[in-house]
Order: sequence, then structure tokens, then C-alpha cells
Amino acid sequence: MTLRDNVTLQPLTTFGIRATARWFASFASVDELQELLALARERRLDTLILGGGSNILFTTDFEGLVLRNEIAGIDVVSEDEDHVLVRAGAGESWHGFVQYCLRNNLGGAENLSLIPGSVGASPMQNIGAYGVEIKDIFHELEAVPRTGGAPRKFSADECRFGYRESVFKNTYRNQYVIASVTYRLHRKPVLNTSYGAITQELAAMGVTTPSIHDVSEAVIRIRTSKLPDWHEVGNAGSFFKNPQVSIEKFESLKESYPSIVGYPQGEGRKIAAGWLIEQCGWKGFREGDAGCYPKQALVLVNYGMATGKHIFDLSERIIASVREKFGVELEREVNVI
Repeated sequence: MTLRDNVTLQPLTTFGIRATARWFASFASVDELQELLALARERRLDTLILGGGSNILFTTDFEGLVLRNEIAGIDVVSEDEDHVLVRAGAGESWHGFVQYCLRNNLGGAENLSLIPGSVGASPMQNIGAYGVEIKDIFHELEAVPRTGGAPRKFSADECRFGYRESVFKNTYRNQYVIASVTYRLHRKPVLNTSYGAITQELAAMGVTTPSIHDVSEAVIRIRTSKLPDWHEVGNAGSFFKNPQVSIEKFESLKESYPSIVGYPQGEGRKIAAGWLIEQCGWKGFREGDAGCYPKQALVLVNYGMATGKHIFDLSERIIASVREKFGVELEREVNVI
């Protein structure tokens, strides 16, 4: 366990933004994490936890201590005839965990294939795609309090999952570090193929009786056709959340914009943020090395040398234009530092 100074964060995030951590260390166990948190408290250092770096935008250097979560391991906790509880270290790659599930014929995570980032981030923002969210397969997690003390377990109810939301993004923001997550997976999966283009993609693949492997492959094909590979073009996936509005607001918008894309969400409607952004003319926009991806307006990209401020300023302009045209407020999904 070594503290390093003035460490570049550019290769540790999918946006590839140039930024530096004044202090940096990684941890591979709860004990190491607790030691580093104690050191940060002793030195009165602001602390930032970094996982896969797929949902973060640095607009400035970080003057405190960046701690990279490298807690690994995937283990079966318990199993019965229908379900298997699998615990994964928070530092594991999320897609790597999905592949583990596929190799062991465990259903539930296949719709979440190819989402970048770490296991630890999955419950924090209740990641979701193609009709499935983490809350659908979540069992419990273990988290370490930043103020010291023993790790604490959180049930699904205690996590208070919402749309791209959990208790760790509001009430307990910056109070805990997730160390492991346990998922409840299915031996006899019920496939979810009705959302988005999965049904069409399966048909194009010539699959009539899909397995979890087929669904995963369909999702991977869809994602790679729409989203840029962050190894080639810096990005953090969906930059904005799909906004939720009342039924009345949605129907009012539909009168003016009959082609508006929306889905039922609780007692209201969820509008496709990408559609809103595209209607405002941003799709394919580029200014310097900051831009809006030509194939998916929901994705902001760094073509090479954009700064975090360039990306942030572009997002501000997009938010303002959507507000002015539709009276709808976009919210960033990406964490801005």
C-alpha cells in the first residue's frame, strides 16, 4: 500500500480527460481500504473513490487522495434449485461479471452486457439497459464507512433504488465505499427481449428460441452499433438521464411533437433524452475535440484533446437548448468533478 503523488488520471477513465490526482493509491481488500481511509482522515485529505472510471468527468485536477478500488473475486455464496447467490468484489469489471454469469448459465444479467465500469458502481447508480436494472438481480452489498468502523451490509430496500439512483447518490453520498455486491441469479431464467431492438436483433441473428447467451450477443451487437468504443473515442456512455415528466406534460408535448419517444415510468412518462437532444440539432455536433456522437445523441465524446471543461460547457449548452425548446430539464448521469 503506497501513496503516489501527482498521478495522471487520463488512462484510468473512459473519457480520457487529462487530470491529475495530488495523491493516489489503490486497494485490494477491506483492510487496505480502511488503512487508507484512516490515513486520509489523519491528513485531512478529500477522498475520491475510483472504480472503472466509466461514469466520471474531471473538469479540474483533484487536490486530495484518489483511491482506486481493485477488490477482486467472484464466489458462490449459496444456491438452491432455482437461484444462486454470487458475490463479486467491487473492483471486478462489470462485463467480466456478466461473462461469469453466462459461462455458468446463470440468468438475469445478460441484458446488461458490455456496460463499462466496475461491479461496485452497479448498485450505486442502479445501472440499467434494455428493460433490466441492477435492482432486479440485487441481493445485498457490503460497504465500508469512510468515517471508520466495521463494514455494513445493505439490503435492496435499504439501497432505495430508483431510476439511475440509490441511497449512495443522495442520503449516503460520499459516506460509504462499496466493497462487494451479492446478486441473485436464476438457474431457470425468464428472458426479457421486448425492450428496444433486442427482438429485431435476435431475428436478424436467425434465433427463434433465444438463450441468455443469445440475448447477451444481441445486446452487444446493438451497443457496438450505436455507441463508440471508449478505447478509440473517449466517452462515458449515456451522459444524460432520460427525463421523467407527468402524463399531462407528455401529452402536451405529443400534441406539438407527435414523434416524441416516451415510455411509462411510475405515474408519469420517461422521455428519450437522445430524441430531445437530436431535435435540438446537436447530434453529430463537434467543436474542437468535444462533440455529440453522430450515432447516438445521448453520448458526449472526447475526440482526443478535449478538456473536461469543454465537455461540461457543451453539456450546459445542450441542457439549455432542451429547456428552451421543450420545457424539459435534462440531468447529467455522469459525475462531474
